[in-house]
Amino acid sequence: MQKKKPIWHTLRRIFHDPLVRIGLVIIAVLIALMLFIYYFERDTNSAINTLFDSIWYTLVTITTVGYGDISPHSVEGRVAGICLLLVGVATFGAVSGKIASILFDRQLKKDRGLLQLSKIKSHFIICGWKPDFERILMGILDSNPEIPADRIVLLNNAPAEQMERIKTNPAFRDIRYVYGDFSDENTLLRVNIKTAGRVLILADQSQQYSTLETDSRTVLAVLTIENLNSKLYVAAELLDSKFEKHLSLAHCDEIILANDYERNLIISASNGTGVSHVLRELINDRNETGLSIIDIPDSFIGKTYHELAVSYHGSPTLIGLLENTGNFYQRRKEALAEAQKNPDMKMIVSNLQKVKQLQSNRPNLAPPSDYVILRNSRAIVIYRNTENIENEQ
Repeated sequence: MQKKKPIWHTLRRIFHDPLVRIGLVIIAVLIALMLFIYYFERDTNSAINTLFDSIWYTLVTITTVGYGDISPHSVEGRVAGICLLLVGVATFGAVSGKIASILFDRQLKKDRGLLQLSKIKSHFIICGWKPDFERILMGILDSNPEIPADRIVLLNNAPAEQMERIKTNPAFRDIRYVYGDFSDENTLLRVNIKTAGRVLILADQSQQYSTLETDSRTVLAVLTIENLNSKLYVAAELLDSKFEKHLSLAHCDEIILANDYERNLIISASNGTGVSHVLRELINDRNETGLSIIDIPDSFIGKTYHELAVSYHGSPTLIGLLENTGNFYQRRKEALAEAQKNPDMKMIVSNLQKVKQLQSNRPNLAPPSDYVILRNSRAIVIYRNTENIENEQ
């Protein structure tokens, strides 16, 4: 166990600071001048009869307020008063300059993303940068209205001019920014990763990384984040699908294969069936239109898929279920506890094998009507295009 340092050691370190020494000298000078005025004025000046009168005059003089209700009469007192004026102007000039310097330095560090976020909690961290980052960020704000802008944190090492352009947008004014490598543990601790609520890792293009470097940094970041906060929901974008297995082993909750989606879209469009138009309509940036994932009321857990579909009355249209939603660590923990409840050892082994194969956010499209809805499931639905509805009317 480490020994506690004696109090004198701490005091010696404090008094070693030049600013502390200067401050003590100024205080000593002010006290001496105050006593000097009291000594020479108490017998000849009716306005300075007590020590408190001298204290009052000293404070009024050094702050340059100058009420004029008390003033020295003797030559010695006036000389002391002049000294007080000079000390007051110099002291408060230095103090105000120091305060301005501290505030300016803090604002400069904030603009450059060099501050440490220590008090923020349940925040949403967006790691990495892409050329269309501004549009991505605007879409994230629109899709997550429940998250205030001051609880969104950008973490990247993008060029300063790119981040300056982001800050000039009034919509992003309250968003916080931290500069650094998101795959580095110390940088993640600066954004208070241990108290965060959600993380999105983009395929970073802030520097001239190769595809291998980009995906390797993403995998390293997910591993580091899971080590620091295993209960955090993590979504990550990959450029190459061969790294998907690594993210799955790292228990990444959501894996985005942007290049695969783009390639499949092009392939689907090549057959001339217009499937690209369908997919574009399903995945759009308009609220309450197209494909969406919504919560299922607790009363439908354990009921059939048909009962849930009927409850929507066709608006929105139910097309499937998303199972094992939320943080993978929590889902696995719950599944392990449930698997061990059965007294039959064979059933326990069978259930543990199922837990091993547990997949986070598993889509189950168009299940049978009698399919039983499991806990931690969400509904995959399609909202009708309001423009089409108006045209029909």
